[in-house]
Amino acid sequence: MHNFVFHNPTKILFGRDTIGAIGPETKAWGNKALLVYGRGSVRRNGVFDRVTASLEAAGVEWIEHGGVCSNPLLSHVREGVRLAKANSVEAIVAVGGGSVIDAAKVVAVGAVAEHDVWKFFTGKKGVKATLPVTTVLTLAASGSEMNSGMVLTNEETREKFGFGHRLLFPKVSVLDPETTFTVPPEYTTYGAVDAISHVLEFYLTASDPDSPVQDRLMEGLIENAMAACKRCLTDPCDYNGRANLMWTATLALNGLTAAGLGRVGFPMHLIEHSLSALYNVPHGAGLAVVMLGWLRAHRQSLAERIAGLGRRVFGIAARDAEAAADQTIECLRQWLQSVNAPVSLEQLGVPASDIPAVAANAKGLARVWRLQEYTPERVAAILEFCR
Repeated sequence: MHNFVFHNPTKILFGRDTIGAIGPETKAWGNKALLVYGRGSVRRNGVFDRVTASLEAAGVEWIEHGGVCSNPLLSHVREGVRLAKANSVEAIVAVGGGSVIDAAKVVAVGAVAEHDVWKFFTGKKGVKATLPVTTVLTLAASGSEMNSGMVLTNEETREKFGFGHRLLFPKVSVLDPETTFTVPPEYTTYGAVDAISHVLEFYLTASDPDSPVQDRLMEGLIENAMAACKRCLTDPCDYNGRANLMWTATLALNGLTAAGLGRVGFPMHLIEHSLSALYNVPHGAGLAVVMLGWLRAHRQSLAERIAGLGRRVFGIAARDAEAAADQTIECLRQWLQSVNAPVSLEQLGVPASDIPAVAANAKGLARVWRLQEYTPERVAAILEFCR
């Protein structure tokens, strides 16, 4: 196990009837807030009214900034930064899933910067300060509610980049599983896939091969994400199913899973970000396809590791590593199909003839993420396995 520092400053309030705490928790950080949310679902399911009532009861003045889409856009975030500066807000409240929370983080850091926020994502500027962010989570998926990352799409350059900094951890996140009862089936699935991919990337790119504590943790999270997803699809109002999926997604990317693994990478996300940037596919849908392709491309070089995953999670008994790896990939494919996730580029509407363009698009993010080994040629070869 490598040396590591684990520090996560986000306060989590988990469970039923916790939304009412968002007002007092935000009040501790400021008297005026920008309320960031998506495209209306939180208004329809009553979460918006509960959040604003709590803010008002706590004496927090709020200005709304709705309309965040599933792959948040630079233009929309720029408008949020303008609103935050014009109204001298002191805190940002995010009500939604990972895209909303990511957008809120970008606004929070942009509100105290004198340059355009895209410079953070291209590595031209570093974070020096940020407004405090509090969140009410409504989708189990990205883990942004308890991590220091954010993702943004520049629609002008057609690039989707991710960026992280220790100052970007939310101060407080409210996780009430009941807010996810109305999440559509496909986005329940996409959220579970996102959580699984976070764990799987660490599991398969870890530079330390002797990490049994982390391995058992990650295998358990993958197994639980699959089981909880099935429960939620069977009964959308299964509280414990929703709770298990929500907490699993949060734990998958809050820093704990990667502790002690040494250098890890996000090559699956690297490739998927190009699909999202060019085709605006849902993030989890793109990851479902890329996960399978990436595993197939590495079935020989990582046979033992993939086989170990299969033996623990799927109960595969084959002794030969490559045979076990193949069976593991097939089990994952079958599970993805069972929850109606796409398993091929064709299902995403991405023609094989576009593979070179998708691969070329990944070059910029590979540079920023220091994954230069993922050349356009290598990315294209992996995408061929996604067909």
